[in-house]
Amino acid sequence: MSQDNTLHASIERLIELLDLERIEENIFRGESQDIGSPQVFGGQVLGQALIAASRTVENRDVHSLHAYFLRRGDFEAPIVYEVDRARDGGSFSNRRVIAVQHGEQIFNMTASFQKPEEGLEHQTTMPEVPQPEELEDLRDLIKPEWVEKLPPRMQRMLTRQRPFEVRPVELPYFLNNKTKEPIKHAWIRVKGSIPKDFQLHQALLAYISDYNLLTTAILPHGTNFMQNRFQMASLDHAMWFHKTCLVNEWMLFAYDSPRSSGARGFATGYIFSEEGVLIASMAQEGLMRIRK
Repeated sequence: MSQDNTLHASIERLIELLDLERIEENIFRGESQDIGSPQVFGGQVLGQALIAASRTVENRDVHSLHAYFLRRGDFEAPIVYEVDRARDGGSFSNRRVIAVQHGEQIFNMTASFQKPEEGLEHQTTMPEVPQPEELEDLRDLIKPEWVEKLPPRMQRMLTRQRPFEVRPVELPYFLNNKTKEPIKHAWIRVKGSIPKDFQLHQALLAYISDYNLLTTAILPHGTNFMQNRFQMASLDHAMWFHKTCLVNEWMLFAYDSPRSSGARGFATGYIFSEEGVLIASMAQEGLMRIRK
């Protein structure tokens, strides 16, 4: 299969993952995809949970979500999403979503939706960085001779055909173990044709938001999650959606990590359109443990 066909299949597969099966009122079921990580990718569960919540709301857009990852997801089993219609007010709707596998809760999320409304506006300025056309794709930065030294699962995670294109501004942390300031930037877009479905684009943005955010907290410590002694896992995730967007257009992800302590790392991020509009903000805390 050619690279273009593989990419197209990868995007189609991701859209299929987000297209949940409705079992009954307020209950949905989704499949999982093994991307090489030790457990189901958190971004997949975020995106699916947001789709489940969105399908119980009419004429309102998501403006925030707050989620907790409780247990590892099983690639081989479906995930059932139970939606609680907590409140429908005059302007806002609130939904609670629980994700269940094997009879146990693996994830929960609260999402808030708002009826479109005009109001005061301001935003922070987008960082000045090179444009995506000036940067190399992440796949081209990863050299085969380096990948061959990694365990098979890690090899698959790094070399698989992603449904989105990543062009890092700085050299990726796993290619350089030197300590550095916990700040990084990357241009990201879903590469391919996507239906102009607002809920789908928001769910895809949630999916991408869990990619590479927490690793910002590694940068000052001269290590990375590829090392066998290092354990990393997302504990929670929050997002605030400021503007609608098309995820198949370039977006700048600006990451920062103000603190790590207690075997936990904390990272934040801004997502900008190529025109400099702040699309979304995000924050995450995760386990960062060096095994003895």
